[in-house]
Amino acid sequence: MTRSLMGVTVAAAVLLAACTSDAESPAGSSAGSSPPSGCDPQLDAALDAWAEAGFSGAVSITAAGEPVCEAGYGSADRAAGRPNTAATVFAIGSVTKAFTAAAVLDLADDGRLTLDDRVGDHLPELRGPAADATLRQLLVHTSGLNGSPGADHQPLSRDDALAAIAAMRPAFPPGTDYLYTNAGYTLLALVVEEVTGSYREHAATRILRGLPSAGFWDGSPAARGDRAVGYLDDGSTGAAGDFAGPHWALDGNGALAMTMPDLAAWTWSLFTGGVVSAEAARTIATPQVDLGDGASETPGWVAHDASAFGVPFLASAGGGGDVGHEAMVVWIPNGERVLAVASNGPEVTAEELVEAIGPALAAGEPVPAPDVPGGAVDPGVAAAIVGDYRLDTGGAFLVSDDDGLRIAARGADAVRALFPPADPDAVREHERAVEALLAGRTEAGREELAALSDDFGPVGGFEPAGTVLADGELRTYVTLDTGGAPLLAWYALNDDGGVEGVEVGADPPSVSLAPDGRGFRPSDPAGAGPDITMTFGDDTVTVGDVTARRG
Repeated sequence: MTRSLMGVTVAAAVLLAACTSDAESPAGSSAGSSPPSGCDPQLDAALDAWAEAGFSGAVSITAAGEPVCEAGYGSADRAAGRPNTAATVFAIGSVTKAFTAAAVLDLADDGRLTLDDRVGDHLPELRGPAADATLRQLLVHTSGLNGSPGADHQPLSRDDALAAIAAMRPAFPPGTDYLYTNAGYTLLALVVEEVTGSYREHAATRILRGLPSAGFWDGSPAARGDRAVGYLDDGSTGAAGDFAGPHWALDGNGALAMTMPDLAAWTWSLFTGGVVSAEAARTIATPQVDLGDGASETPGWVAHDASAFGVPFLASAGGGGDVGHEAMVVWIPNGERVLAVASNGPEVTAEELVEAIGPALAAGEPVPAPDVPGGAVDPGVAAAIVGDYRLDTGGAFLVSDDDGLRIAARGADAVRALFPPADPDAVREHERAVEALLAGRTEAGREELAALSDDFGPVGGFEPAGTVLADGELRTYVTLDTGGAPLLAWYALNDDGGVEGVEVGADPPSVSLAPDGRGFRPSDPAGAGPDITMTFGDDTVTVGDVTARRG
């Protein structure tokens, strides 16, 4: 989950007068072209430019509960030529936590629990330190729990989830520190299940009521409507929503799906007393744990002060899993405004789009254009530079043109040149934590080595292969020795060394190339990637100030 979200404002009176939802587009619209937009023409043109630069997804903006802009961009299914619309359904990932928090606050409104209850009071089977955490601590990630109860689409029963959480080594005593964790929201959903009889049914009939599309990505009650196919970094398609379960790895912390107009409508209703009581809504909106840089944790949300964009707002975001979707929603109390965005491809993600256009929208200024270099790559030039380029220090740059011109980095030296770290100290700390993990010096590491051994054979050693910042998290690459061919993997760890993300059998980190007049640079419309220039000579490539020769 990523947390750096923006506020948004619009000239509501003008846009409301022009707004028509594209969910009502004629059924005969061509599948290969986008239906009419429900946005002001100027804003729609700006968002179209972002779609041409790579954004694929949907946008919904509301003011005082009324739609201002509802539109889809890009492709919901590339193979079928089906476009995204405002009515396209997306998995919302960790935004699910906002709904689980609302379910807990709603039960507190009804007197069926209190936020200061111990979780063990509701789940007597739960053993270990986790049982002493309060529901309030679980809501704002101060329980001491570390990690997730299981992989996203791992079959995980209620009892197995409880056992996995009970076995977790606490990062700190409950209430003494902060550590973001999925496991805490799994427990909250299990408490809702215990109190109501069914977390899923209670969510569908009480918390999601009035939202035509909302439901679960996998299992039932299912989200309703045409779904976007998710596309992962390597171009493959994500999990399609046909996982049979049991679903306790994601229930409570990342299982929901819906359209962006429904997400925006629910957000307005939540903060204006339509989902929980006005007092509970104030609890959700009140900063509770200081995260620094003007941000504070609240139940299911992050509150931001006005220091960055001139207006306070709350935000919730999710994505980065194996579905291939990313979603985020921003609530601005001033004017009761909501921005909800989802994406189903990695070129320009929902968070990157909001970060790029949010400041301008907040200031009432025109949306900035994406940073797209002019001109296509000459096919002859592309063919001439394709190949492998070796560094004297052992690494390599791999230039390909299979689906657009790309350069990949293999080896720590090449990764460091292509992805220069903005915070070298943080990178070194993360790499030390990954080394401790794979050396088996931590409990999480011993569990990971056991899982690797089961899947690939015993790990005889590993070689560091560089660190990149991707999807808001540091990912440290390693080459694993499992007795066969070397196996490339990356790990993303939290501050306590818990595994937040992992991919074994990964491709080397890479970027698309675009000409910039002097050579090439990463194709990066939102400005979220490395700021680096690449020039090619006779059988050489220079990346920044590092030169490699064609192998």
